Amino acid sequence: MTHLYLVRHADSVDGLEDGRYRDLGLSAEGVAQAERLRDRLAATGELRPDVFVASPERRARETAAILAPAVGVPVVEDPDVEEWRSDDGSLSPEVFMERWRNVPAARKPYYRFVEGHENRVEFTLRVQLALDRIAHGHEGRTVLVLTHGAFIQLSFLYFFGYGEASLDRASPEIGKTSITHWYRTGESPRWVLGRSNDLHHLRD
Repeated sequence: MTHLYLVRHADSVDGLEDGRYRDLGLSAEGVAQAERLRDRLAATGELRPDVFVASPERRARETAAILAPAVGVPVVEDPDVEEWRSDDGSLSPEVFMERWRNVPAARKPYYRFVEGHENRVEFTLRVQLALDRIAHGHEGRTVLVLTHGAFIQLSFLYFFGYGEASLDRASPEIGKTSITHWYRTGESPRWVLGRSNDLHHLRD
């Protein structure tokens, strides 16, 4: 069987650094979230991957470092599983969202915030190419991918074959440090969604 576990990074902080809005790493809450997931995995042994892939973005790297002792395999960074590369940090979150709200719905997939950065169609293509490469490159193995919320949301387009327009109708919830599990049995071409937005480690 081939198992692909997609885990979202823990809660993080964004802020100004060198005049740009950047990922400043995990918040105190994020550290606690990651530690609770680590403790869950250590206690249950439910996730024993052959390969541990992580986004090189700071919030993902810090989450991966906390989980690593419970996972038991080295972390391999892969830039293709990064979050949407929509801008260069020159836009404040408020300006970014205001611009996005004013883009007509039909133009959203093609809108480019900053020249040289991805629009949503390009991001969608990157996600699907990355998932296809990882899934087929590790056939018959268990892979843990520490990534981002939008990346995991777009995984549903890849596995279910949805079109771009489906994002405007419905979208899966992807909580911080949640687990999404896809698997395929033997030679079957059919992927199965085993679980989605699993956050049991954060529930009291």
